[in-house]
Parts: sequence; C-alpha cells; structure tokens
Amino acid sequence: MKHTRNAVQLLVLFALGAAVVLSVVLPQLPFVARESEPVEITVILRQSNSSAWSNARLGMEQAAGSLRAELRLLTLTADNDADEQAQLMLYEAGRGADALVVVPAGCRLPDAGVPLVTLESVDPAARAAVCPDNEALGRALAAAALADDPAGEVLLVTCCPDSDGAARRLAAARDALEAAGVPVRQVDPGRDAGGLEALLSDADAAAALLLEPQATEAAAELKERLALPIALYGVGSTGRIAAWLEKEVLNASAVWSDFAAGYLAVERAVNAARGQACADELLEFVILRGEDIYAPDNQKLLFPVAS
Repeated sequence: MKHTRNAVQLLVLFALGAAVVLSVVLPQLPFVARESEPVEITVILRQSNSSAWSNARLGMEQAAGSLRAELRLLTLTADNDADEQAQLMLYEAGRGADALVVVPAGCRLPDAGVPLVTLESVDPAARAAVCPDNEALGRALAAAALADDPAGEVLLVTCCPDSDGAARRLAAARDALEAAGVPVRQVDPGRDAGGLEALLSDADAAAALLLEPQATEAAAELKERLALPIALYGVGSTGRIAAWLEKEVLNASAVWSDFAAGYLAVERAVNAARGQACADELLEFVILRGEDIYAPDNQKLLFPVAS
C-alpha cells in the first residue's frame, strides 16, 4: 500500500514538473509563436480611391480582429498602375509585412517573397485567390443583355484591361454575344478617343457591359447625368451601384458579397503567414435587376452592415 502511495506521488510530481518545463519551452517553439503573435497583413488595391471597396474593407477588418492580425490598406497614386503596385508589394514585403492581399492591376504580379492572396483575379504568384468564376460571370452578363434583345451593337468596357479577372469576363461575354449573332465592340475608355462619354453616346451602341465596378460606376454616373438611352449591365455591389439599380439607370449588375470576399482574403493571408493551409475561394454571384434588390438575401449582399 505504501509503495502504491509513493508511486502515485511520484507520478503527480512528474506531471507537475513536465507542466513547468512545457510552460517554459513551448512558447519558444517557432510554430507556437506563429500561432500566438499577431501577423501584419498589407492590402494593396488597384485604384487610387478605396471607396468602391468599403464593404470588402469591413470584412477585412472583421477578419483581422478575429484572427489577431494588423491590417494596413494601401491605394495607388494612379488607377491601375501595375508598375507602382509591384513596387509597393516589394516595399511592403521588405518592410516586414507577413503576407499581402492584392487586387491585381496587371496580368502578372511579382514574387515579393511573402505569401500572397489575390482578390478579383487569379495570379500564378498567389497562394490563393478569392474571386468569382470570371468566365461564368461574363457569360451571365451577356445572357442578361441578350434577354433584353439589344437592337444594335454591344460595347464591352473595362477600365483595367490588364486585369486577368476583367479580361476573362470580357472574353467570355464576347464569345456568348457573338454566338448569338450580336455585333460586339471591345473598348477601353482610357485609350479610345473621346473617352467613356463619347463611347456611351454613340448612336450605334444599344448596350454596354461594364466588366468591373470602376467602369460600372463611371458609366452609370454618365448615363444618369446626360440622360443617355444606352442599356448598362455592370459588376459590383457598392451603395452607388445599388442606388442606380433601384433607379433603373443600371439594367443589371453581377453581385456577390464584398464583405465575405474581404474576410476570406484576410483569413487566407493570415493562414498562409502562419504556415497553415490556404486554398482558393470561389465566390457565388447573382445577376440583380432593380426589382430584385429588396429580397432579404440580396439586401445582405448589398448592405451587409444594415442586415
């Protein structure tokens, strides 16, 4: 009996000793440090103004708070400047960012030496991408325009032609429209003479597909101000786009949860920075018209905070 008590006491002492050793040694192990310490995530957009990303930013901030991450959001001095964006990526990685979240302005991002997650486009340098199926989105926008039976030429417009996501949407939309026998013209308002106003005022143009939010907002603003007759089919779920859908300035828009996109992008960047699994996320989208925006599920997509 005495031997049994001694054995039990020895086991208890051994367990206490092991706990003390673990409490001293475990925090020093590299994998534990990565789990317990905050990581720094830099987000680099492709615009000079972040207003179109307000819902995505809310999701990013929510993820950062939940996952112990410090968030730094940067814009460019000129819209869609791929060279400046690449320089910013290298600078942020050298400054000490643990991972980057980037909305690509160009067709290929540099390897900055830290984990990279992309929004809107897929990129070979990225550990993961958070974006919709861009080809399916282009086909869905074309189908929305075809449902309205455009009596004339359809313009395909993007303000960022070097973006892989926008380029894939445009190519898929063009193929679908041409297969239906609709005349198509691909245009770049930044390079074509007269800019977007001249393009949308063209008498031969019955409709325009705007392949990313920047082009959608610019076209809708011009149509409303100048009372243009052209039908517009866009991309995005900003507050301004929702208002233009309600007023039928926009005939339709491809919409997904920007809040979820921002959250998932930061979540994956944090996981990658900590050496954890990091996979692509395909975002579900819907094509909304003005009469659709008051459905409860669509309200959550357009106004994530209010809902």
